[in-house]
Amino acid sequence: MMASGLLDLLLPLSCVNCSGGMESGLMCGACWSRIAALPAPRCERCGHPSLRIDCAYCATFPPFVRAVRSVCWVPDSAASAAVHALKYDGWSAIADEIGERMARVAWPSDVVAERTALVPVPLARVRQRERGYNQAELLARAVGKRQCVPVWNDVVSRDRFNETQTRLTPSERSANVHAVFRVNDAARERMAGAHLIVVDDVLTTGSTLNAVGGALFDAGARIVSYLTFGRARSAAD
Repeated sequence: MMASGLLDLLLPLSCVNCSGGMESGLMCGACWSRIAALPAPRCERCGHPSLRIDCAYCATFPPFVRAVRSVCWVPDSAASAAVHALKYDGWSAIADEIGERMARVAWPSDVVAERTALVPVPLARVRQRERGYNQAELLARAVGKRQCVPVWNDVVSRDRFNETQTRLTPSERSANVHAVFRVNDAARERMAGAHLIVVDDVLTTGSTLNAVGGALFDAGARIVSYLTFGRARSAAD
């Protein structure tokens, strides 16, 4: 009886999206199959769906960014439910299911050949204490174990607590994360010549990823790429 009750606490009895019955995992196969995958064709560099040769979205990423990849659009019923379960409902185990999808994205061949490590976007200490974990780190570890790429979760720190990005405009987002991230002194030696992939749950305007990527580049990384599960639609999408 006690074992059964403990299992009910650790695992939901129904899918986090449709509330249907579950045999394993946290979201059912039917819901995973319904996530709004990014359509093709996509820009080879920034990964945004585009028919244009001169991709307008690439300009939002600095020159040191080699490639950007995401799995699906958000908001979207199934994808948003998975992210919400991970970030706000305490279902940390769904990170492995999300990471499995992230590990399948197709990178340019040079990224696959050169990537040195995965670097999760760090949380502010107060937020990590509240949540109990950093969702970006869990996602990075899920991807890393499938691709045999190390995870460097000790290279970047968030120097100060900043307002959540959720309700901010693009310009406010950029200002909100300005000078927030710092590469730890003990990790700088590892930066030299590295191609690092910054991992987060969702790409909205790119402000947070660019802030982390900029800190890594300034500390000596040769080039940086970005990987997220979700990508917010622009007005043109």
